[in-house]
Amino acid sequence: MTAPTATAAALVEETARRVLAEHPPASTPLPELMGAWYDAGLTWVHFPVGLGGLDAPRALQPTANRLMREAGGPEPRTVNTIGYGIVAGTIRRYTDPELAARLLRPLATGEEKWCQLFSEPGAGSDLAGLATRAVRDGDGWRVNGQKVWNSLAHISRWAVLLARTDPDVPKHKGLTYFILDMRTPGVDVRPLRQITGRAAFNEVFLDDVHIPDSQRLGEVGEGWIVANSTLGDERTSLGDRVAARGSGVIADALVLWVAHPERHTPVLRERLTRLWVRAETQRLTGDRARVAASKGVPGAESAIVKLLNSELSQAVYDFCLELLGPEGTLIDTYSLDAPDDESGPAAIQRKYLRSRATTLEGGTSEIMRNVIGERVLKLPREPRADQGIVWKDIPR
Repeated sequence: MTAPTATAAALVEETARRVLAEHPPASTPLPELMGAWYDAGLTWVHFPVGLGGLDAPRALQPTANRLMREAGGPEPRTVNTIGYGIVAGTIRRYTDPELAARLLRPLATGEEKWCQLFSEPGAGSDLAGLATRAVRDGDGWRVNGQKVWNSLAHISRWAVLLARTDPDVPKHKGLTYFILDMRTPGVDVRPLRQITGRAAFNEVFLDDVHIPDSQRLGEVGEGWIVANSTLGDERTSLGDRVAARGSGVIADALVLWVAHPERHTPVLRERLTRLWVRAETQRLTGDRARVAASKGVPGAESAIVKLLNSELSQAVYDFCLELLGPEGTLIDTYSLDAPDDESGPAAIQRKYLRSRATTLEGGTSEIMRNVIGERVLKLPREPRADQGIVWKDIPR
């Protein structure tokens, strides 16, 4: 992908302003607004024309998103978080244009939500060790197994699914990647309650679920390659938004600091200063990774950003709870029916609880350090006891 030209930049800006003038966000229903955004090629500007893009450099996406927000519209990725930032790129790379068009437009408008069925109870960080089986059945596949930690599965129409199609080869080579209609008979979604009291995660049971072979992405046995494409997009799913200085999680700490001058101490002031420096370093590193990703498929740099983001989030909310003192132990409700937002009198407490997951989701910090060490620093790979062993012979 080439660097943005003045012509491409002008095209994106002019197109965005025209769409927003014709479809004012304040008075246009969200699906209609986002549909017009997609049809104009502004959802993913680097995608092909006709698939939500303009064949423009990816680095121009922040321009389009900024203009949408300034006009009072949503940050586009929030309309369909997993679909927009994690799944869309894989659909574009591995499906024909007709199927891609069928899937991408309702994804972009938010009318069809997406989830990700990768992790399993016995194969979380060791994703390639998963046991969900997909067996040939005529012109399709029969799938049986269990997935876990599936965000938004309870409201999703579609899922991306990684399943084992060959147990007689090493674990990375026997996987195949599918698209699953979540309305298919045999799909059972059960909520998992989090420590916040909410249930945005789920576990999904697959009982003799039929998937047409036309919903397979990539070749049989090459699911690990396709999945890594998805995981790379997941780790950079916030990369198209250029963060402002002092924004993000550090903003919560700064607001809380100003609101409680009576609790200031030199020690806490130094901690906040160090956190602000970390946040600024992370912001600039994220911008460098965004530029690198704009030149092609996201690489291992995304693991650095993911690691920095997740550990900074925990450190910031640890600070906030210490600043709050005994008040930090209070929370308004653990009700499962409470709105799933981050506002209210106990917002900081809830964000603190939620931050416990950041070093696990999207790849644990340990896995991210392995990726950085092996793929960025080119250090020797970790010894693997199951190297070259067929999956069915690996002790579990």
